[in-house]
Formats: sequence, structure tokens, C-alpha cells
Amino acid sequence: MINKVVSGAAEAVKDIPDNATLMLGGFGLCGIPENCILALLATGVKGLTCISNNAGVDDFGIGLLLKTRQVKK
Repeated sequence: MINKVVSGAAEAVKDIPDNATLMLGGFGLCGIPENCILALLATGVKGLTCISNNAGVDDFGIGLLLKTRQVKK
């Protein structure tokens, strides 16, 4: 059996490689995986393709990853 429980957002995103494709849920800015986005920001992973109905704003959500140019499209 595989244990799918992780200790936090940093552990959840640690294996996401450069050029990965991610689907990020939420409705507007509600329900987005904000802690995972912050953890991705810290990893420095780049070339991400993000599938989402909202890219957030400059200082929140996917907007943070756009600001650091970690999102390719």
C-alpha cells in the first residue's frame, strides 16, 4: 500500500520537475491551493504549464509564479 499522506505543502510539491503541467482548482481566488503555490515558488521550478480558470492577481495565487517567470503558459 502506498502512503499518500505528506507532512506539508513543501513535501507535496518537491518532486514536481521543470516543464511540468499542473491543474490548479479553485473559483476565482477561493479554494486555490495557495500553500502549494507558495511551496512551488520556493522550489524555483520553472517552465510550468498551468491549467486553471484564473491566474490569480499580482501578489496571490498563480500570479506569484507569473511574477517570477516560473510559468511558461
